[in-house]
Amino acid sequence: MPRFFGVDIPRDKRVDVALTYLYGIGKTLSKKVLLEAKVDLAKRAKDLTEAEISSITNIIQHLVKVEGDLRREIQQNIKRLMDIRSYRGQRHLKGLPVRGQRTHTNARTRKGKRKTVGGLNRQAPAPK
Repeated sequence: MPRFFGVDIPRDKRVDVALTYLYGIGKTLSKKVLLEAKVDLAKRAKDLTEAEISSITNIIQHLVKVEGDLRREIQQNIKRLMDIRSYRGQRHLKGLPVRGQRTHTNARTRKGKRKTVGGLNRQAPAPK
């Protein structure tokens, strides 16, 4: 099973699809990297040679940030927004949608499970 940047990629998938399992690499970037490395797009991940794996790794390292470095950079950007108390930072702090979506209805993914407010159900006094 080929490993790139500490991530095992699936053996039986085509290389262009298997590379998308790396955080920060999508379909387009995957094809661009493989064309630059002169690797056949239809080749399966299990059929990659060590030379091909190392050339792909080198190209990705020089081209983009992936996995841990990218995740760390994104978290630092969010933390910076929260520290300077920008509007987007405050939305992150409150756990609300950041990019202008409506919150009156929907936004359940970001807000979490519903918490019902009001409407206390008082029990009638016990009969004597």
